Amino acid sequence: MERLAIVVPCYNEEEVLQISSQALRDTLTDLVNKKKIAEDSFVLFVNDGSKDRTWELIEEEHRKYPQQVFGVKLAGNVGHQFALTAGLITAKDMSDVTVSIDADLQDDVAVIEEMIDKFHQGCDIVYGVRKERKTDTFFKRVTAQGFYKVMELMGVKSIYNHADFRLMSRRAVEQFSLYKETNLYLRGMMPLIGYQTDKVYYDRKERAAGESKYPLRKMLALAFEGISSFSVKPISMILGLGFLIVAVSILAAVYALISYFTGHVTPGWTSLMLSVWFLGGTQLLAIGLVGQYIGKIYMEVKQRPRYNIEKVLTSEKEQRQEP
Repeated sequence: MERLAIVVPCYNEEEVLQISSQALRDTLTDLVNKKKIAEDSFVLFVNDGSKDRTWELIEEEHRKYPQQVFGVKLAGNVGHQFALTAGLITAKDMSDVTVSIDADLQDDVAVIEEMIDKFHQGCDIVYGVRKERKTDTFFKRVTAQGFYKVMELMGVKSIYNHADFRLMSRRAVEQFSLYKETNLYLRGMMPLIGYQTDKVYYDRKERAAGESKYPLRKMLALAFEGISSFSVKPISMILGLGFLIVAVSILAAVYALISYFTGHVTPGWTSLMLSVWFLGGTQLLAIGLVGQYIGKIYMEVKQRPRYNIEKVLTSEKEQRQEP
């Protein structure tokens, strides 16, 4: 029987963590009773630098259920995609199959059984896909649909209405671990693995609840160093400025044309205004877009660790196996 690991990235989830733990442990127990997974299957919570009591609650759950609830504490907040990656890589050597799910349990845990069935049928990756988006606002629904269409036009392989609720076999996770890029987009990376895949469909639910040693000069220098070393936001601001100026140039074009046709304009002024505003905005837009790619290259070539693990809570069996 295969050992299942349910990987759950967490950031400030103290209100729902115990509820999630109960629901996921019940899911494991049910699958064990149906003889679909091994008895030593477990839930792995990954604390992504939470500022509340999330880690304390993970430790408490581990003390109560040491064979079913494991934990990974990251040294700081690195974001959902990195936290999920840390959980998958950690679980890889302790399990035969993993299922990733968010702590809020808006994704339906009941379809995990169907995922396991498809895994036993030979699938290495099973995607959890929402049936519909009726619970979303009109704006969110339209923007989400537009996002997937744009991604498709750009040639990015992705699964429509799929987030990060998925099953992966051990060999799929091992293959994923070979992808070392810093700019992670897991939903686009998984289809690149190329193994046999399938989908399960579900309805998404509502969410379950002295004197400073740094004077102004040093603070500004530190802020600039941090931004320039770890963020591409300044380049993003240039890109945003380009969009803004293009939008303003359209308004300026309307004003210039109205002035031209009403005769309240100096000869040559209309063409000059249109040229300056539109070309200036387009240039900033192009520079910002190129800058986005340069910024991503900049982050990749540093080859810094994507995350640092501070502490891992596992069973006594795993601890005995550690070198």
